[in-house]
Amino acid sequence: MKTDSTVESFPQPEIGPEMKGADAVVEALVREGVEVVFAYPGGASREFHQALTRRTDKIRTILPRHEQGGVFAAEGYARATGRAGVCMATSGPGATNLISGIADAFMDSIPLVAITGQVFQKFIGKSAFQETDFFGMTLPIVKHSYLVLDPHDIPHVIKEAFLIAQSGRPGPVVIDIPKDVQQARFQPVFPATVELRRRKRPPLASDEELLPILDLIANARQPVLYVGGGIISAEAEEELFKFVELTDIPVATTLMGVGAFPETHKRSLKWFGMHGSVYGNWAVHHSDLLLTFGARFDDRITGDTEKFAPHATIVHVDIDPSEHNKNKKVDLPIVSEVKHALSRLNALIKSRNFKAPDFHAWHEKIAEWKRDYPFAYEKSEHIVPQEAIEVLSELTGGDAIITTGVGQHQMWTAQFYNFTKPRRYISSLGLGAMGFGYPAALGAKVAHPDKQVIDVDGDGSFLMNVQELATAKIEGIAAKAMILNNQHLGMVVQWEDRFYNSVRGHTILGDPKNIGGPDNLEGIYPDYLKIAEGFGVKARRVHKREELRDAIQEMLDHDGPYLLDVIVPYTEHVLPMIPGGRSVNEMIIK
Repeated sequence: MKTDSTVESFPQPEIGPEMKGADAVVEALVREGVEVVFAYPGGASREFHQALTRRTDKIRTILPRHEQGGVFAAEGYARATGRAGVCMATSGPGATNLISGIADAFMDSIPLVAITGQVFQKFIGKSAFQETDFFGMTLPIVKHSYLVLDPHDIPHVIKEAFLIAQSGRPGPVVIDIPKDVQQARFQPVFPATVELRRRKRPPLASDEELLPILDLIANARQPVLYVGGGIISAEAEEELFKFVELTDIPVATTLMGVGAFPETHKRSLKWFGMHGSVYGNWAVHHSDLLLTFGARFDDRITGDTEKFAPHATIVHVDIDPSEHNKNKKVDLPIVSEVKHALSRLNALIKSRNFKAPDFHAWHEKIAEWKRDYPFAYEKSEHIVPQEAIEVLSELTGGDAIITTGVGQHQMWTAQFYNFTKPRRYISSLGLGAMGFGYPAALGAKVAHPDKQVIDVDGDGSFLMNVQELATAKIEGIAAKAMILNNQHLGMVVQWEDRFYNSVRGHTILGDPKNIGGPDNLEGIYPDYLKIAEGFGVKARRVHKREELRDAIQEMLDHDGPYLLDVIVPYTEHVLPMIPGGRSVNEMIIK
C-alpha cells in the first residue's frame, strides 16, 4: 500500500467565483490560451460579446464584416499557427453563415472551434425567430459538436472541444449555447485536464510494423514519397527531411503538403495532381514503391484510381484508419501518428546501418523530366499572372505567408512561388471555397504580425468577401491583396475553352459588351481602386509589365492593408492539366 507521501498527485479542478454562463465561456477560452476571437454579434450572442468586452485584457475580439469572413479568418489563424482558430456568431443566419468555413476546416483537417448563440431552450424546435438546428445541420462537417443545455457543463465542454479540435487528426468543433444558458448565474468548476472516452493517445506504430518499409526500400528501384497535409499538422517536416536525406528518395507533395519539404531541394518534385508538375506526376506514375505519409488519395491527386501508380507497391501511413483503402487500395496500411513513424524509421535506419540502394538512374530520369517539362509560360507584352507571382516570390525571398482564393490564381501561386517552409501556402483545397483568400490573410497576419502576408486572389474570388477590407482598415491588420484581375471566372473559362467549345456560360464578370483587359482599362468592372478608397485602404492598379516590379514592391513596403489590382489577360490556361477522372497518360501539357 502506498503511503500518503507516495500517492500520485493529479492537477485539481479550480472552482471559480459565481458568474454568468457567457463569462464562463470567455474564462474557459482564456484558460485555453486563446489570444483572438473572430466574432460577429447578434441577439442570441450578445452575452458573449458583453463577456468578451469585460476581458479585453486577455482576448482580442476582431469584428469581421460578415460571419463567413470571420470563420475564414479563424481558419487562416489556425493554418498559420497549428492552434485552433476561434469564431463566434449568433443563432440562425449568423450561425449558418459559418457553415462554408466549418466544412472547409473539416475537409482540410484544420483545428477550429466555432461557438454559436442559440435561442432560449424553451423555443428550440418551435420555429422561433432566428432559430436553426445548427447542431443537426453541421453533424456531417464537424469532428464533434455540442448543444450545451446546462451551464455547469460549459468549462468541461470548452476544454474538451479544444482537445478534440487539436489532437489526432485536427478538425472543427461546434459549440451551440442557448441564450438562457449564457445568462444563467452559477459557480463554474474549471477542469485542469479532460480525458476523451475514445482513444486517449494517438496511435503509434511499433517498430515491427515499420520495419517492412525498409525492406521495401531495399528492393525498390524507383521509389517516391507522396506526402500530404498530415506532415504539416503533425509538425513532422524535420523528420521528413531527415528521412529523405537518409534514403535519397524524391518527394512529391499534395497542395495541402506544400512547404512540408523545401521545394528548392534537389529531391523535391514540387506538388503533383491535376495541375501539378509533369515530373512529379510522371515520377509517381512510374514508381515501383509509393510511400504515402499523411495524405488521403483524393481525386485531384489520383484521377482515375485504377490507373494511379499502377506499378507501385503502396504504403500508407496515416493517423486516421478510415482513410486506408477508402479511395485507393494499398499494400501496407499503417495506422500511426506520422511524426512518430518517421522518427522511428530514421532511428531504425541508423541502428541497423541500413543503406538504401543507389537510385542514381532514377534521379537522372527525373532530372530529364525536370529539364524538359518545367512549370513554364510564354511571356507577353502584357503582364501574365504567372510572371506576377514569380516577381512576388523573388521580392519576398519566398518567405511570405501566401493565402489564395480559389481558381487559376490558386494553382499558379503553387506553381510559381517556391515554398520552403510549412504553413506558408494557405488555401481552401478540399472544399475549394471562393472568398477564402483575404479573410484568411487577416487571420494569418494577426497570428504573425511580423511577417509579410499577401492574398494572391482572383477578381471573382476576392469580391465574395470584399467587405473584409473594412476589417483590415479598422483593426489595423496589414494584410495585402494582389488581385490577378482578368474579368472572368478564369478556371471555369478554361474548362469552357477545353471542353465546351469556348461557349461562355455566365463566366464573364465584367460587362460582356465592353470586356475590360490589358488594352481596355475603361472596361474594367468593378473598379477596385474606388472600392478600396471607400474602405480607406490604399490601392494601385498596374497593367504595364515595366511597372509590375515597382508596384509589388510598393505593396510590400506599405505599412498597412493594401490592394494591388493587376490587370491580366483572360486567355491564359493553367497547365499542365489532368482532366477530372482521367489518368497521367491523358495529361494536357500544352
